[in-house]
Amino acid sequence: MSNRERPSPVGALAVGTGSACWRVWAPHAKRVDLVLYDSEGGARDSAMERLERGWFTCTREAIAEGRRYAYRLDGGPPRPDPASRWQPDGVHRPSAVFHPAAFDWDEGGWSGIARAELAIYELHVGAFTPQGTFDAIVPRLASLRELGVTAVEFMPVAQFPGERSWGYDGVHPFAVQESYGGPRALQRLVAACHRAGLAVILDVVYNHLGPEGNYLAEFGPYFTDRYRTPWGAALNFDDRGCDFVRQFVLENVRQWVRDFRIDGLRLDAVHAIYDFSPRHILAEIKEAAGDEAQRLGRPVHVIAESNLNDVRLLDPPERGGYGLDAQWSDDLHHCVHTLLTGERNGYYADFGEAEQLAKALNATFVYDGCYSPFRDRRHGAPAGNHPGDRFVVAVQNHDQVGNRALGDRFGSLLRVAPQRLAAGLLLLAPHLPLVFMGEEYGETRPFPFFCSYLDPQVAQRTRDGRRTEFAAFGWQGEIPDPQDPATFQSAKLSWSWSDDPARSGLRRLYVDLLAARKRWPVLSDFVHRRARLPTASVGRPFRAVTETTAWKGRPTDGEQGGVLELQRGLSSGELLVAYFNLGHAPVAFRPPDAPTALLLSSEWPRYGGSRHGENHAELAPCEFQIFGPAAWRIP
Repeated sequence: MSNRERPSPVGALAVGTGSACWRVWAPHAKRVDLVLYDSEGGARDSAMERLERGWFTCTREAIAEGRRYAYRLDGGPPRPDPASRWQPDGVHRPSAVFHPAAFDWDEGGWSGIARAELAIYELHVGAFTPQGTFDAIVPRLASLRELGVTAVEFMPVAQFPGERSWGYDGVHPFAVQESYGGPRALQRLVAACHRAGLAVILDVVYNHLGPEGNYLAEFGPYFTDRYRTPWGAALNFDDRGCDFVRQFVLENVRQWVRDFRIDGLRLDAVHAIYDFSPRHILAEIKEAAGDEAQRLGRPVHVIAESNLNDVRLLDPPERGGYGLDAQWSDDLHHCVHTLLTGERNGYYADFGEAEQLAKALNATFVYDGCYSPFRDRRHGAPAGNHPGDRFVVAVQNHDQVGNRALGDRFGSLLRVAPQRLAAGLLLLAPHLPLVFMGEEYGETRPFPFFCSYLDPQVAQRTRDGRRTEFAAFGWQGEIPDPQDPATFQSAKLSWSWSDDPARSGLRRLYVDLLAARKRWPVLSDFVHRRARLPTASVGRPFRAVTETTAWKGRPTDGEQGGVLELQRGLSSGELLVAYFNLGHAPVAFRPPDAPTALLLSSEWPRYGGSRHGENHAELAPCEFQIFGPAAWRIP
């Protein structure tokens, strides 16, 4: 297959008017029968034509959308289509015909968004609203637009077992989760987002598939024994038969852009994608997304999640890289989290120094080839000359909240002043910010891990695995049962802030800082910045409000804190300077000389603080202040 060859179509495809053509790759089978079900549940088998290299095909007339079908391999039980676009009856049941081109797109003139303008809001479809559906999100889009984000990122929506899941155990990568509303509802939501001026980023998983309802191995060598991921067998990108597995994934990429008009793909855990082919699958994913983006006439961003601190993901192919648009970087989160909570267990052992926070702002990667005590080896490489808009950063996200034993957020771990401080560090950082749903108003409801496996053995293995994982982090208490519907219900957002001055003030701070990212020119400069610690360290790390959620062994004393100074726009005639009090005690402070003006204090009453007047003799605990040209004052 040439580098620019379009992957072969797979699944049930519309042909002409009222006809459908099925194509499936099943090299493990000698015979494949198409099983068509009528409205009464009766089934009729038809032998599919065998083509070369394991392909089978069949065309039938008078096939309406929603018609159920399956494949029977060598006379065995009927199996759903590996490339099913619709699983209305669950992961184990027959697939259904879906015609994506039948949707009448109304996007309000949407033309996409540049990477540098991304301010991302990450959400879980099931927990974002009481209804937990795509359609229920639409009335909330105005609130997100008012907040000031420019993109929404959905955690995975590929069909998974049951009705409750984070989505990373999906087993039908082309199908859209039915409990969320199915594929047509996703099209409606994307169109509504675009009419509201919001880009849509979709989290997709190409490193593994879930353990239940996963029938791909019966069809062909979709998986390989060469490698193993933490979550199961690795997809086969470089072993025998891998050509068509790669086609399968690339066609999935094309589907999301072509049929659902997704503006970006967040590739889950690419460090668990193993490929030693001459041309890496990540480079081909970027190319496939780019081809479809060109057809749509708008940008499509491919963003990788990786814990390797390796910019080969971003480097252009001519320099040996994969040419992706951006990557997640966790180092800023780890710096902020350890300074605010005092936690040092697990991988947090590598963090906790104020100087590391300055390095994360200056150089993106804290571990850029230096020694990592947690790993007991050197880790990472320098970010090089890649500007900050090639990196997505967060102070909370689904992983860092949900992979805690209790799924507890900053809203329950910290008082509001440190939450405001975290917001300032995130939204003034020279990177692309990601806000996790509810973070903007200090949501206290947890976001624990939840699932709804139908197989009791898989469910029990999941429970046991979670207990073992947290025991390794020193956790000895109970954890929520991920299978219990109450665990999922506990994760539903409260959507409550208007009657609480602290919550409404925090949200107003997010609104003002997100607006400032659009209004203050220096915040569009992702190259020139300087962060430093000009004062001596004072105080101790911030503490959690309660000890009941603390990890065993978390230190309560230390010698961190001090004032962090961040400058943005060093190469221009205009300069923005922010000062962050990282300690829990007031710090004597002398503001910059005129004509620089105070643009924002996180302790202003509008944000729920207690600062009145223009007394700048000190920075309050956890306070930050921003100075710049008077014309930039917030209305």
